[in-house]
Amino acid sequence: MSTAFLQRLRRLPGDDRAATAVEFALLIGPLVFLILASLQLSIIFFAGQVLQSAATKVGREIMTGQIQTAGDTQTQFTAPGGPVCTAAPVIFTCGSIMVDVESASTYTSLNTGTLTPTYSGSNVTNTWAYAPGGPGDIVILRLMYNWPVVAGPLLPGLANQSNGDRLLVATTVFKNEPY
Repeated sequence: MSTAFLQRLRRLPGDDRAATAVEFALLIGPLVFLILASLQLSIIFFAGQVLQSAATKVGREIMTGQIQTAGDTQTQFTAPGGPVCTAAPVIFTCGSIMVDVESASTYTSLNTGTLTPTYSGSNVTNTWAYAPGGPGDIVILRLMYNWPVVAGPLLPGLANQSNGDRLLVATTVFKNEPY
């Protein structure tokens, strides 16, 4: 080995000219991951709140009897241009919003059990209830939407469905007015 090389090798432990670049290279990966995970989580919370606002708006139409007096069927209720799609903004695909409307005469007889979608491939196979009730009935309205989780395997806590999506559920319970 040459003498110049050995001298350079002896000075290397004291040379810190590239220390900042090495530290930055070590920290940039986790920092970017943390920023992207925070952004994904923020978007999911925002979408959940928007879905809840849509459920409240549609619930108000049921509560006041507008849906019942119009004679809307389940297909009309959830179709594009129907009350659900009109209340839900463009961040949701209208045809993918799942709607469950159940009614009862008392709060205790209302079905408040957890709804679990079943899948055939990526398609939901459940048939949801549609019973908006009459005047004075207690109604539970649930809107559900499978929100895609970007980088799901890297963020395992965000996806809660077998297809890697996050099931957003918006629920509102109310008593119909005497319309």
